[in-house]
Amino acid sequence: MGLDLDRCIELLLTRKLLAEPLLREVCAKTKEVLMRESNVVHIKAPVTVVGDIHGQFHDLLEIFRIGGYCPNTNYLFLGDYVDRGYFSVETISLLTCLKLRYPERVQLVRGNHETRAVTQTYGFYTECMRKYNGSADVWKYFTDMFDFLILSVVIDDSIFCVHGGLSPSIHTIDQIKVIDRFREVPHEGPMADLVWSDPDADKEDFVMSPRGAGYYFGSSVVQKFLDINGMSHILRAHQLCMEGYTELFDKRLSTVWSAPNYCYRCGNKASILEIGPSLERYFNVFEAAPNEDRELVREANRRKAEYFL
Repeated sequence: MGLDLDRCIELLLTRKLLAEPLLREVCAKTKEVLMRESNVVHIKAPVTVVGDIHGQFHDLLEIFRIGGYCPNTNYLFLGDYVDRGYFSVETISLLTCLKLRYPERVQLVRGNHETRAVTQTYGFYTECMRKYNGSADVWKYFTDMFDFLILSVVIDDSIFCVHGGLSPSIHTIDQIKVIDRFREVPHEGPMADLVWSDPDADKEDFVMSPRGAGYYFGSSVVQKFLDINGMSHILRAHQLCMEGYTELFDKRLSTVWSAPNYCYRCGNKASILEIGPSLERYFNVFEAAPNEDRELVREANRRKAEYFL
């Protein structure tokens, strides 16, 4: 019997975990799809852009309620799907199935948390072990798949989209296209910079980041990159925004953050960025999902895997 993605999506939307053999097949087929994609995927507007989710599955469902369900809405997800939140397995399972079901309408960019090293520290590994009876196989399927995620997206040859930011080693889009991305994110170098770097309103050039990877970069760096590549805007995620988003450098750069009440305690708002056919940008700000309450968090801590299909 073939893989029934519609049934998988239906089950995941009701917070049911897929069986380990099924996830093995889903990840293997998703790698085949991602392998055919460039490091830089060019897409057309309209598209709705989503920032960090971090395992807050009920807020992901809220995003679909607000922004529309696939395939009626085109989505670009900017990374950091797992860790921190209690529902990383459900989150990445659903997004992977949606990518496999609608490969032209769903784009998945790699974030700094889509790595083996980070997920072993910040929750995804432990969650997989807990929900799949002490086995790390599901974690391995997903982290192997992460090595195939794309690095960036360009919308209508005008908006450059990436998880983190810019790199002193990268001046043109073509330089991103030749990076060997099919591996664990290294500790340094252009690939690391793309997923780790942050803008800083008080900087002009590149400065080493206190995160321990990537750089802070300022207004002159942004303007030079846009000028060289003939673009108008940089769009990224990676940084908590208390109001759900920020705009810097005369609105030449935006950060979109999509995990409300981050870690179930920060009290922040979140947003999705809706980009219209003429590249008009609208930040749709929202609060934490009404059903993302303490009881659900307690349930996540005590629940074992419910196997389906």
